[in-house]
Amino acid sequence: MDQDSKNIAILNWVLTIFFGFIPGLVLYLVKTDDAYIKGHAIEALNWSITAIIGYAIATVLSFIVIGIFLFPVIGICHLIFCIMGAIAGSKGEDFKTPFAIRLIK
Repeated sequence: MDQDSKNIAILNWVLTIFFGFIPGLVLYLVKTDDAYIKGHAIEALNWSITAIIGYAIATVLSFIVIGIFLFPVIGICHLIFCIMGAIAGSKGEDFKTPFAIRLIK
């Protein structure tokens, strides 16, 4: 794996912080020839979908006040897991996001 693949993996995770599932989906569809980038894109996409599901559940639960406390927890987890993914991408390692639902394999 070359430095360009590492840089794209880092960029994928950093953009996932701000744009959710879109960077992972774009890289998953465009960079099919590079297994390293595709692996990070799949992982970022799975985590983003899991976070969206978590936000939807928190929205429903906010009618009974519990969901209001879940929003910051999901946001902090999203930030931490994306930073962990970017660090793993810079080292050239694969990264499996904890708590992510593996919808895309």
